[in-house]
This record gives sequence, C-alpha cells and structure tokens, in this order.
Amino acid sequence: MPQQPAAQARRARGALPAPVVRDLRARAGRSPRALLFGPGDLVVVTGLPGSGKSTLMRRTVRGTRVDSQDARDRWDRRVPRLLPYAVYRPLVRLAHYAGLRRVLRTGGPAVVHDCGTQAWVRRWLAREARRRGASLHLLLLDVTPQQALAGQRERGRGVSRYAFLRHRAASERLLRAVERGALPAGCGSAILVDRDAADTLRRIGFTG
Repeated sequence: MPQQPAAQARRARGALPAPVVRDLRARAGRSPRALLFGPGDLVVVTGLPGSGKSTLMRRTVRGTRVDSQDARDRWDRRVPRLLPYAVYRPLVRLAHYAGLRRVLRTGGPAVVHDCGTQAWVRRWLAREARRRGASLHLLLLDVTPQQALAGQRERGRGVSRYAFLRHRAASERLLRAVERGALPAGCGSAILVDRDAADTLRRIGFTG
C-alpha cells in the first residue's frame, strides 16, 4: 500500500516503528498461499459474520486457534434444540473468553477469531503480545455485505438484522482506518484479504 500519513507522522515523532499494512485484495488469486508470523505472535482474524473467518481458520491454522464458533458448537450439542441461542449466548461468550485466557497463559502463538465489534478484545491481545515481547497482527476479511449474508445462509446460521448492521458499521470503520494506516493500538501489522485471497491461503503459521 502507499505510504500512510499516520504512519509517517509516527516516524517523524520518533515513536514506535510504524505498523505495516499489506493489501492482498484484487489479485485474482495471485496472492500468497501462506502467511507466517513470529514465534509468540498473536493473529486476530476479523470480518463480518458470514465472511468466512471460521472456515479460513479451520483450513489454514495447524497450531493453536481460538474460535468463538467452536465454543458455540460445543454448547449447541449440550443444550436442548428448542432453546434459542440468545438464552445461552452469554455462556458461550464466557466459555470462549475463558478458553482464550487459558491459551494466552501458555505464552505460545495463536490465531484468534474476532467478531469485529469487541475492540476491548484486541486491546487485551495487544497488551499480552507486548508483555511477551511479541507482536499482534490483524487479518481482515473484506467481503461485501451480500457475500457475508450469503455465507450466513450457506452455513444455515445467521445473526439478527440489528446485529448485522452493528457488525457492518464496526467492520467498515476498522477497514477505513486500516486503509489509512491507522491500525488499532498495539497492532504491529494488518493484512487485508478479499474472498479470492482468503480462498488462496493454505497456511497461517508461525516461525521458530
């Protein structure tokens, strides 16, 4: 991507190294097949509901991954079928964050699912990465609302219209900020991928 004004300003002030933004969109499938990060690094995968975050993580991550969808699937198998998800959603969230905390305490690298509206989770991960002397990276799936809604229909599980609009607003704000080079606090890099780039990826891993 071209030089971002925000990044130039940070360098001029002698602050932390400017974050790196890699734009892998609109490459017609000619994008990397693997993304490798440093030992101990944390990677956050974010995007609209239905954009393919869980699918991408299951296909490409061979190491530790923390996906809220996995927590929901476990609870779905335990509760009566007729019980609405809204009733036990707080328990799913609690289980997901408890699992994330356990993973972070190991000190190892991990790929983490992020719904995009919980900025405090990214702040938490940024603090943890900084504490261990590693980096936090953002992998942002940029798909259209139509593609995301189609993804929800394909998996047979969606979110309410209100929730989707909330996710869409948060995702668009994050995307525009990243395109300007204004990454969330604590992020060392961001990678933008569209559906083609996501489909081309075969591995998200760590060195060392």
